[in-house]
Amino acid sequence: MQHITFFWGTSTEIIFPGWPGQSLSSYILALVLVFAISLLVEWLSHARLIKYSTKNDIAAGLLQTLMYAIRMALAYLVMLAVMSFNVGVFLAAVAGYSAGFLIFGSHVFRKMRVEPYQDLSDLPPLNC
Repeated sequence: MQHITFFWGTSTEIIFPGWPGQSLSSYILALVLVFAISLLVEWLSHARLIKYSTKNDIAAGLLQTLMYAIRMALAYLVMLAVMSFNVGVFLAAVAGYSAGFLIFGSHVFRKMRVEPYQDLSDLPPLNC
């Protein structure tokens, strides 16, 4: 049965029919996966993977576009998981995004000094 309000329980379907199933271990694995994908989205949002040079503007642009497509696909996958209306999935997604921002986006673990509003990522901010 598809829920249309928030509910708490291990018997849910996330993204695919029949997944994660009825077992508690499968549900916990699904929560860990949602957390990890959320964390990965935040890492991609703040990563500096592209070395810019005047010779390879096209290659850098194509790589940046590929990274953007992967980030958006993963973000929409998390959104679809949250649309299962399961509170555990919602909390795992929020925890993953929060932990990712703490690790990759905040100044807690950043070594270099940055001027305010200086862009340090390859990709524009996530707008969903």
